[in-house]
Amino acid sequence: MRVAVIADVHGNRLALAAVLAAVKRAAPDLLVDLGDAVSGPLWPAESFQMLADAGADVAVRGNHDRWVAFDPPEKLGATDTFAQARLSAAQREALGARPITWRGEGILATHSLPEDDLTYLMHESTEHGIRERRPAEVEGLLPAAGDETLVLTAHTHRARLMRLPDGRTIVNPGSVGQPAYKDFTPFFHRMETGTPHARWALLERRGKEWQTNFHAEEYDWNTASAEALRNGRADWSQSLATGTMD
Repeated sequence: MRVAVIADVHGNRLALAAVLAAVKRAAPDLLVDLGDAVSGPLWPAESFQMLADAGADVAVRGNHDRWVAFDPPEKLGATDTFAQARLSAAQREALGARPITWRGEGILATHSLPEDDLTYLMHESTEHGIRERRPAEVEGLLPAAGDETLVLTAHTHRARLMRLPDGRTIVNPGSVGQPAYKDFTPFFHRMETGTPHARWALLERRGKEWQTNFHAEEYDWNTASAEALRNGRADWSQSLATGTMD
């Protein structure tokens, strides 16, 4: 079984187009979308439609999907306000209807932690910066393994692979559309990939083991960067052009 995994598109239709073309060439048995689909100062409605047309077999809800779907404008930050204003009521309803987690085919798919879309799984934000959790710590944050041999997670925008003591494999495919960002929860930190590429992962199950291949696609990130700047977001422009923050 071959599984393509995408996440954190954040309204970047140009990056998404490159990734979906690569996914189509790979012809997986299952396409999994781990959420945060539209929230970015770019092309939220267009990205939503592209994802709808792609017809992912699994699509879970991220924290930004939740905010855009359910929160009133006065409670939203600038990025989510931009996205929410450009989506139709039907599109917002569809985002909100996505499940928080999905289980099937020996896979657990979730945006971050199951039932907690804000807490990183394989990383921790501390007062000293970002720390990578040890496998035993990660196992302790997850529900006990049932039939699952694979856990798919996103949210940090960093591609990473880990094997837990109980034998499960955890994969974060990285971000399709936002290669770097700053956050203040619970402590100020930066997440930076150092390149502007659009990222995704292709996995193949061989018995109980999963072979993982991370992919970084080239696309017209300069045009995406210029769109962010046109919409008043120099921070996003920097991120999209370089994969770094100031």
